[in-house]
Order: sequence, then C-alpha cells, then structure tokens
Amino acid sequence: MWRDLAPIGRAADSGGYRRYAWTEADADCRTWFRAQAETRGLAYEQDRNGNQWAWLGDPTAGDAVVTGSHLDSVPDGGAFDGPLGVVSSFAALDELRARGARPTRPLAIVNFGDEEGARFGLACVGSRLTAGQLTAEAAHRLRDADGLSLPQAMERAGHDPEGIGADPERLARIGAFVELHVEQGRALAGTEHPVGIASAIWPHGRWRFDFRGEANHAGTTRLEDRRDPMLTYANTVLAARKKARLAGALATFGKVGVEPNGVNAIPSLVRGWLDSRAADQDTLDLVVAEIEKAAVERGERDGIDVTVTRESFTPVVEFEHALRDELGRILAKAGRAELPVLGTGAGHDAGILSGAVPTAMLFVRNPTGVSHSPAETAAEDDCLAGVTALADVLEGLACR
Repeated sequence: MWRDLAPIGRAADSGGYRRYAWTEADADCRTWFRAQAETRGLAYEQDRNGNQWAWLGDPTAGDAVVTGSHLDSVPDGGAFDGPLGVVSSFAALDELRARGARPTRPLAIVNFGDEEGARFGLACVGSRLTAGQLTAEAAHRLRDADGLSLPQAMERAGHDPEGIGADPERLARIGAFVELHVEQGRALAGTEHPVGIASAIWPHGRWRFDFRGEANHAGTTRLEDRRDPMLTYANTVLAARKKARLAGALATFGKVGVEPNGVNAIPSLVRGWLDSRAADQDTLDLVVAEIEKAAVERGERDGIDVTVTRESFTPVVEFEHALRDELGRILAKAGRAELPVLGTGAGHDAGILSGAVPTAMLFVRNPTGVSHSPAETAAEDDCLAGVTALADVLEGLACR
C-alpha cells in the first residue's frame, strides 16, 4: 500500500508532496482509497462533503468504531502526515482478519478531505463541514489563490457541492473515532515507546495581517519618503518570535503575499498569515494580542495601515478521558508497558469531531520530530508497531 501511494502528488524538484484538495493528485489518492476498500470487500461511499468511507458491517447500525485520517498534504509536505493513519487503518483491519477477530460493532475507515487547508486556507474542511463547524455559506466563500471557489473546485473534480454542510445523521452512527498519526515532535524520540496516546490538542488558529502602504519606484523614492509595508511586516515577524518565546508559545509567519510583487517596486500591500498555538487559551490570546500590538505600533511609525483578521480558530481539545483510558487498558492487556500520554500543538480531524463523538489518537514515534517537510520520516518497525497497536484498539473496542 505504501509503495502504491508514495508516488502520488510527489514533486520532482523538492521530493515533497503537493496533494491539494480537489486536484488531480487528490483524485488519484481518492482512487487509491476506493481500490483499497473494494479489494477488501468493504462498502465504499463518499459523503456529501467529499469524505471517503469504507465500511465493514452495516453503516446504519450505529455505535460504529471508526479509524482513519487524511491523504492531502501541505505544500511540499512529507509522506507520513495523514497517509500513515489511513494506510495503518487498512493494515490494522487486515491484522484483525488474520487474527480471526469478529467485530460486534460496525467498523469504518475514513479519509477526511482537505485536512491541511493548503488550497483554500482553512484546515479540516471535510470534518468541519460534517461537524457543522463550517457552514455551507462560509464554505462557498472559500477561494484558492486563483480565485476559484471551493464549490467550483468540487464540481470540476466531479463532486456535487450542493449538499455540503452539517451531517449529524452520519455523526450519530459513530460510537468512537480513533486516529493514528505520526508524531509531530520528539516526545517519543529517545524513549523505549514507539507509540503514545494523545491527551489534548493545544488551542490554535490562523490570523491574516494586512499591511497597506504606498507603491512607488524602488530606484527613485528616497528612504524617508517611503511608506513601505515590507518593513512593518518584517518587524512583525521578529516580534512574533520574541512574544512567543517569552510566553512559551508558538508563532509562525509561514505564508506571505506581496502586491505588486515587483523587484523594482515598493509594495503597496504585504499580506502575511500568522499561525499561533499555545498550551492554554489565555496564553494564546495574550501572544496574538501582543503581536498585533507590535504590528500596529510599528505601522504608525512607518505610515502603514495594519488590519488583522482571524481566519480560523480551534479551542483546546481534551480528548475524552474515558476513551483515552480505555485505550490504555486495552493496550496494557495486549502486553504493552504503560504508554506515554502526549499533548500536541497540531490540529487534527479527531479534534474537530471531539465535540460530537468520543475521539482518541495514537502517535507513532518520529525520530527527528520533523513534519510538514520532505524530511518527515518514521522507522518501519515503529510504523508496524503502530499498526499492531491500532489493531489491538479496534479489537478491544469493536470485538467485545
């Protein structure tokens, strides 16, 4: 499975993946998922929001145990973030069958669409729509860099966008959702544990900073006569690093747009996107407020108008303690030592669904901690340990 999936959407120049929502690479990933489902005799369906499902047992029976993740990527992302969870889900089902386990609850594997938000700027679109955290009206307003709307992109890819929106009936079928994911950090590195259990997801969000100045000639405009928004933006990037460090939080400007974007032109507009995360809500609010304050104050010195727009936000997610503890008991019964319980600053579909269904996560050790990069990796033995752990969990939850 890994070998068949690996070439899809891989960029020759960087070695990273560009599997953006509703593109040809995304379509190839979806074809791969459907083939894996049909090869195993699973009932396949694509829901109104473009999420893919593969069912063992009656999808309408309720109290289903669901696992899976996503197949899309960030720009030049790694091979493991998302796909490891989907591949491991199919492999875990194969392991259950090899054991002769007989589920007494429906089992499903899911591929949530547009988790990374690389194309339309909003993470977890598929699960947000399903959970009602993104309305159909708001989804229709999402645009990619070329101005194409999300519904237009869906339609071009052969999916009818008319039905997108909250899907409470589908969520009501789910008794538990367990997502396996490569660790995005190094908490497990150097320990004896190839697998850990998630405790919580930090609150996090994305903010757009617009710095508006005055376009002018780079070769004739005196420095003292300029209203250059790039200076204000650059100062804000440095301020973000400082404010986050002092608060023990995270802040990143990883995307920027410049107009008119000419080598010999002073910009009229610099637009930067801030990603910020912290262990608690108060710290996150403080850091973002301090960054905005620094931007506005520098803008006043530079003659730049600064506006800040929050584009997405996810509050802290505490995974259900009862399900998390049950995973620990199941894995202990399977002979594993007490597994580490880890918090994470990364968002996941499991976090989005946590408000509607019991959710939990397993992390597979990442030796370098690198993620969202072609250098992202995990050892094969650790990945196989993750499959076995997931199979143990599915057996414990669904084969009682």
